[in-house]
Order: sequence, then structure tokens, then C-alpha cells
Amino acid sequence: MTEPEAAESRFDFSVTGMSCASCAANVERALRRVPGVREANVNLAAGRASVFYDPGRVGPRDLARAVREAGYGTAAGEGEAERAAEREYRSLRASVIAGGVLALVIFLGSMTRWFPWMPAFLQDPFVLWALATPVQFVLGWRFYAGAWSALRHGSANMNTLVAVGTSAAYLYSAAATAFPAFFLRAGIAPDVYFDTSAVIIVLILFGRTLEARAKGRTSDAIRKLMGLRPRTARVLGPEGEKEVPVDAVRVGDVVVVRRGERLPVDGTVVDGRSSIDESMITGESLPADKGPGDAVTGATLNKWGRFTFRASKVGEDTVLAQIVRLVREAQGSKAPIQRLADAVAAVFVPAVIVIAVLTFVVWIVFGPSPSLNVALLHFVSVLIIACPCALGLATPTAIMVGTGRGAERGILIKSGESLETIHRVKTFVFDKTGTLTHGRPEVTDVVTAPGATAERLLALAAAVEHGSEHPLGQAIVRKAKEGGVPIGETDDFRALEGLGVEGVVGGTRVIVGSARLVGSAGADTAPLAGEAGRLTGQGKTVAYVAADGRLEGLLGLADTLKPGAREAVAGLREMGYRVTMLTGDNERTARSVAAEAGIEEVLAEVLPGDKAQAVLALQAKGERVAMVGDGINDAPALARADVGLALGTGTDVAMASADITLISSDLAAVVTAVGLSRRTLRTIKQNLFWAFAYNVVGIPVAAGLLVPFLGLRLDPMIASAAMALSSVSVVTNSLRLRRAKI
Repeated sequence: MTEPEAAESRFDFSVTGMSCASCAANVERALRRVPGVREANVNLAAGRASVFYDPGRVGPRDLARAVREAGYGTAAGEGEAERAAEREYRSLRASVIAGGVLALVIFLGSMTRWFPWMPAFLQDPFVLWALATPVQFVLGWRFYAGAWSALRHGSANMNTLVAVGTSAAYLYSAAATAFPAFFLRAGIAPDVYFDTSAVIIVLILFGRTLEARAKGRTSDAIRKLMGLRPRTARVLGPEGEKEVPVDAVRVGDVVVVRRGERLPVDGTVVDGRSSIDESMITGESLPADKGPGDAVTGATLNKWGRFTFRASKVGEDTVLAQIVRLVREAQGSKAPIQRLADAVAAVFVPAVIVIAVLTFVVWIVFGPSPSLNVALLHFVSVLIIACPCALGLATPTAIMVGTGRGAERGILIKSGESLETIHRVKTFVFDKTGTLTHGRPEVTDVVTAPGATAERLLALAAAVEHGSEHPLGQAIVRKAKEGGVPIGETDDFRALEGLGVEGVVGGTRVIVGSARLVGSAGADTAPLAGEAGRLTGQGKTVAYVAADGRLEGLLGLADTLKPGAREAVAGLREMGYRVTMLTGDNERTARSVAAEAGIEEVLAEVLPGDKAQAVLALQAKGERVAMVGDGINDAPALARADVGLALGTGTDVAMASADITLISSDLAAVVTAVGLSRRTLRTIKQNLFWAFAYNVVGIPVAAGLLVPFLGLRLDPMIASAAMALSSVSVVTNSLRLRRAKI
């Protein structure tokens, strides 16, 4: 008889100190080597690790220890992780400010030909050396630590490039300052390049500061979701109503909710009736009528009326808590994007070091006297020309210009990863309510009965609905006002829950509501039954209007498609993308809206968890998925998708969960974002080409390949100029994005 397998546990925690994709890979390898770990996933963007393990063999402390032994830090709680991220950001910001001041002074002191007015003491190489040393070893310690960590794991990353390149420039300059005679005997001016090493370090730190700031916002969605839950609840007991902290509510407690309040927990209505705005859960724009026996959900909004309900789910079991969990898991499950520069660096850095060492050996063995001087200078020239300034700028400059260009077009992009990724997706998934549609009902059809007029129909209906808070009633009033129809006064107004409203307008009793309601008042609905069926078949809500028992007509209401939605969908499909619609609405309404928008694939009556699962199912097929939404119920799917796009007119939680925010509700911005991504990625590839083109040509020359044939030697000054030229090329190419037509 076999032993049952131990239950598998999951441990999610924050990892600090990661700066590139290689760092994330190092942490994953360290965790997977721990006995008892089945799977480990590290999200570089979120700075989090998710580990599935056998609790009988290993525990959270062992996992945290493995991460620390790999050279990184850990933070188990959300608060601790946020504080660690904030400390990292402040440290980087302080380093950039201090380093920027020092680098500027060093740069001005080094450029005596351009700035002859600089004080003489700032031109002294020893002063420059003193100023460059804290930049190199105090502010630049991160790069040495990262390079050492990568070396321990047999890999190379951007830290390695920065450490090797800046060290070569710094040590060469220090040697030229301390031993100028050595260089003069070789017939070479003892030039210094302290400005090169200092400026590179400050620029790279600046890029990391921007990244740290973006990473520090990953928990905004969680905080805003939790902010929806009321802090207190009114519990009904033997002594009457008593206000208690929401965490003190227990299953079985009877809770009182007044008009305009959010429900503190999930439960079932005991007494009273009301209309509940559940759009955060279902995505449905129309409030749901609730009465005794109906289920209600915590954090939803009570639109009107007072009622009591019995708590059935509290704490971590509520729907809101589950949405929070889904968002947290989705954010932590994103696969880290392997940066192209890091991938190239893994091969480039070792290759450069090998070439530099071989150059030194060849020249010291076969070179002219003094061979040590010549070999050392060629060795340093190779390292300096391979300095990663242009490589370090290739991606950040394009991303910075691209995101700035997006902001000008109303597209707020939170990270470079999302800008790089969006055009690579295969499927765009759109939410319906509030995204493809306006998110509120509008009168789309006015159908009059024989002998009635459209103006009288709207005037009567609007007069009765003028006192209603129901979205359908408000839509009727808006329609009348837009058409200039006069709205009269109403007496004896009554709202009939779930059926409609009635009142007396100018002595005429008017009823607006369902066919059953007007039929009970004596109105014959048969003449318009066909029209009602047609509208219902289109997924529209039908409101009958009767006056003194006579049918005046009916109104068709629906959540209408936004202008430009169909064009945006068509644009994406023309670009080769698959388009799907997810919604909490019923199948008939969803199909009608999808057909109008030009979308063929529809998933209707979908709950928040199912939306995230639908996105995950597409990703499981190997597709990259972009989710476009606006509501709280879209937050898990927005976080789960490879790229989440939220409308700026939507909820704060949706925008916090998304990677890209579209300031307006114009869906044409989705197509624009794709075009911007394509242009930016093309620019990044061009930048990387120019960053390495100089290396491909310059490294062999720096190694002395042309000396035997042409007597051409590339000294460090020319190598530094070539490196600077490659940086200028990269920045100039990135700036072209400002004028790009998107």
C-alpha cells in the first residue's frame, strides 16, 4: 500500500536586489536546487517569487535562506516588501543626485579643450581621481556585487558589463595619473578617462531609479481594492444596532445597510428591498433588484432603500478578498521578459574579456619593446571600446522617448516591458460594459402605438421617471431632454420594485414598465408584441408606456457601443490580431453588442475569476494576451494578461492593475499603442545594432589587428571617442521617435 503524497504548499514572497533578467534566473536556480521544491517562478517586474514545495521536506525559512545565499534579499509581508522597495528607490535617487553632481564636475574638468575657463585645480588628474573614486566604488558597488553574483553562478549580465567597462576606464586613468612616465616612455600621452566611468555609472543608476519607481507601484491595485471594503458594519443584536469593526463581523450576524452605503461582507437578504450596484462583480451596468432570500456581495453599493442581511462569508472568504487574491497571484505569475541586452551580454562580456586577455598575451609575447606597456595599452583599449555605455542606453532611451510619445497621445505606459510586449500579443480580449460600450443604458428605439406620437410618449415617460433613481429611468429623462421634449410634473409617484413606476401627469395616470405591469392596468400590448420581440432579440430592455389604461408605445434601451469601437476592432483584426469579448452580461445581449462591434468570439456571463481563467487558458495555448477593461471586476484579468490596458475613465483599481492606461475612452488608442510598440521595438533593435557595430569594427582594431599591415594603432583616447560616438548614435536614433507618425 503506497503512502499518500504530502499536500503541496505555496510560498509567495518578495525578492530584493534583482536588477536584470539574469538575476531572476539566478534566484530561480537557487530555489529549484532546494530539496523538496517542485517549481519556482520569479517575476522580475513585480520583484516576487512563487514557490511550490513539499512542506514535509522544506519550509519558508529554508527558501528565504537559499535566496539570501544567492546574494539577494527577501521580504515576506506586503508591508515589508513595500518598505524595502521604497528604501531601494530612495537609495538609488540619492545615488543619482550625488553621482550626477560629481560626474558633472569631473566631466567639465576633463574637457579642458572645451572648457578652458574651469579652475586649474579641477583640471588636476589627482583631483579628478579623488572625485571619481567615490562614484566608482561607493555609488558603483551595486554593479560589482551584481557582477560577482553572476560570476558565482557562471553567467554574465549588465552588471558585468558595467563593472568591467568602468573599471577598465577607471584603472587605466588611475595608472596614467600615478605613473605618467610609463606611458611617456611608450610614446603615448597619459590621458585620463575618469569622466567616462563616472558618467556611465550615473546614467545606468538613473535608469534603475526609474525602474525602481515603477516597481514600487505594483501593490497599488491591492491597496485600492482593500479600500473598497467598509471599515465598520452595523450589526443588529438584542440591544439594537451596534457599529463594530468589519473584522468583528461573524458568519450568522444580521447586518443593517442604509442607502448609499457599501456592504461590508457577503450574505443573504433577510428583510427589505433595494437595488444594488454590482458592476464591480458582474460588469453589468444595471443595478440588481434584491429582496428577501437574494444573495448580496460585500463592497457592492446599495443604491436606495434600507435592508438587513445575514452574513454568510467574512474575512478572506468574501468575493472581494478572492478578487484581491486573484490580482496578487496574477501579478506574481507574469513570466519575466528576457531583455535583449542581457541576453547578448551573457555572450558578449565573456567574449570581450577573452579577446582582451588574448590581446595582452599576444602583444607581450610577440610585441615590440617595451612589450608590457604595449600589451597593457592594447588590453585596456579593447575593454574601453567594449564599455557598455551605448548598450546600457539602447533600451532605456528608446523606452523613455516612446513612453513620452505615448503620453502625448493619451497613452500612459507604466513600464518598458509592456511597451515592448504589446505588439507581440496574439489576442486582444475586450471587456464589454464601460469598455466597448458607454457603461450606462440609453434609449435606442422609440416605438409608438397607433394614434400616439413619439413626443407625447417621451413626455409622459420622462415625467414619471423624472423622480426615479433607476438608470433606465434616468436614460429616458436624458432622451427627452436631448430631444427638447417638455417634462411635466408628476403626482402620486410610486416605484414598483422589479416591475416599473407609475404616477399622475396632468391628471393622466401613466405607467412605465414591463408588459405585465401595463397589462394589469388594462393596456393591450399585443399590437407591439412583434416590435418588443425584435428589440428583445437584440439584447435590449423594453419599457412599455401606458396612459389611463391605453398603450402609448414602448422604448428600447441598451448599453450602446462607443464611437470608434468598431473601427478599433477592425484595425486590430487588419493587423492580424485575434479579438475576443468577455462580459458578465447574458449571452443574448453579449452577442448583439459583439456583432455590432465586429467581434466573433464571445464569452458571456463570466465572473471575475472566470475572466482571469479565460486569459490564462489562452496563455496556456502559447498565446500572448492583451486585456482591455475598465471595471473592478476586470482587475484580475488585467493583471493576469501579458499586457493589461485600462481606460482612464474607468476605476482606479483597474488602472492600477493594468500596464497601460488610456486617458480617454477612445479605443483607437489601443491601435495607436500597438503602433507605438512596433516603432519603439524597431528603434531598440536599431540602437543595439549601432551599439555593437562600433565594437565589431573597433575591437579588432583596438586589439592591434591592423598594426602589422597599416601600422594603425587604436589608443584609448580614440577608443573612448568611438564609444562616445556610439552613444550619440543611440540617443539620436531614439529621439527620432518624437517625430514618428503613429
